[in-house]
Order: sequence, then C-alpha cells, then structure tokens
Amino acid sequence: MSIRNTIEMFRGLLFPLIALCALLFFFTAVANLSRGYSGEEQRQLEEAIRRGAAACYADEGVYPDTLDYLVEHYGIRIDESRYVVDYSIFAENLMPDITVLKKER
Repeated sequence: MSIRNTIEMFRGLLFPLIALCALLFFFTAVANLSRGYSGEEQRQLEEAIRRGAAACYADEGVYPDTLDYLVEHYGIRIDESRYVVDYSIFAENLMPDITVLKKER
C-alpha cells in the first residue's frame, strides 16, 4: 500500500469520525442539560413551598399545619409523580422544615 492510498483512506475516515464525535458531544450535552433542568425545577418547588408558608404566616399569623393546607389555600402545585415533599412543623411561629426529593424512576 502506497502513502497516497493511506492518505486517501484516512481522508475517507476523517468525516465519519468527526461526525461521530459531534454526535457524542451533542447527546452528552443534552443529557447534562436535562439533569440541570430537573434540579432547578426541584429547587423552585422548594422555594415556592417556603414562600407559600411565609405568606400564610404573614396573612394568618401562624405557619400552616400541613402541606395540604398550602396546596388548598395558597396555590402550591406538586407533581407527586416526580417529587416527594417532607413538611415538618415544630411550632406555629417557626418556619417548617421543608425538604423536596426527586423520586427515582
């Protein structure tokens, strides 16, 4: 095999190799983006619950006893198929402990 044939063979493989690398990079970027979006959504849900609890305290003078009260009276929406919320209240005048966890699929 001559050097010219070897160079032609590498030229023929160069484009598919570059295309494969570009596709791998694209799919990796999309996967990372979707993971980041999910984490942001989880953080926003936790913040919305905290704001709802604070609004309840400002309006009524006490933090809500249950998460259901916030959902019913303050418009909090929780996608229960994706998230689990732990809402623990210690006293009427202390901010509840709020934890949002993503469910594993």
